[in-house]
Amino acid sequence: CIWDALTGDLVKELNGHTDWVWSVAFSPDGKQVVSGSRDQSVCIWDALTGDLIKELNGHTGSVLSVAFSPDGKQVVSGSEDQSVCIWDALTGDHVKELNGHTGSVWSVAFSPDGKRVVSGSSDQLICIWDALTGDLVKRLSGHTDWVWSVAFSPDGKQVVSGSNDQSVHIWDVLAGVLVKELNGHTDSVWSVAFSPDGKQVVSGSGDCSVCIWDALTGDLVKELKEQSFTTSTGKPLISKTIENASDVHLWLDLLTIWTFTAVAFRTDAFSSLYTQH
Repeated sequence: CIWDALTGDLVKELNGHTDWVWSVAFSPDGKQVVSGSRDQSVCIWDALTGDLIKELNGHTGSVLSVAFSPDGKQVVSGSEDQSVCIWDALTGDHVKELNGHTGSVWSVAFSPDGKRVVSGSSDQLICIWDALTGDLVKRLSGHTDWVWSVAFSPDGKQVVSGSNDQSVHIWDVLAGVLVKELNGHTDSVWSVAFSPDGKQVVSGSGDCSVCIWDALTGDLVKELKEQSFTTSTGKPLISKTIENASDVHLWLDLLTIWTFTAVAFRTDAFSSLYTQH
């Protein structure tokens, strides 16, 4: 479904998958949407009309993560079949299959220049691939449980990862070494992202909190956690402890929060957060 972010209205419902949809992403120009499903397919949609443009088939397991390349010309997908696939977004052709993981691939992303792909897997590893040749460039080892989420920094020099081991790691892409381990969550870290300027990292966890970290020092900058109350009508109400007035827009209109499965910084001047639960 595509929604109006201002009004909350349903704009378009995209129908075509025959099973759970695990992952969705907009193209860089906002004109298309890509989705990955338990039905083992990747679908590319027209965001304006809602029409299915291409159905990409080739995976033999659930498609758990999808993303467009920065130029919008390619799509990358990660699957339960342990593979990472790169597709031509225009023709739907299968361009590359990247093999090297020994577990389900839960998260994939292109680097900002489109030359690299990063993937995180239940094999506890993070792999960095050459998007042109398909070669494995680096294998990053350090997590002690499944890796749920990975993302490049805006300059492409670092990768952040979130894991079932409750930690957030920041890695040096070129050297392939762990730069910082961020600890503070008390449950699985489901989603991670860099801020647009690369100075901060945000993480969402099964402990029902969102944490903002200093990417340079590794310090915890802010923990955003709900307190549940009930209104006179019996409906749940979420109350936040806000230190700065500028933080208020982070939490407007939230009614319930259970587990944060997706977090991201906005790319505009407000640098606010998007959260999905």
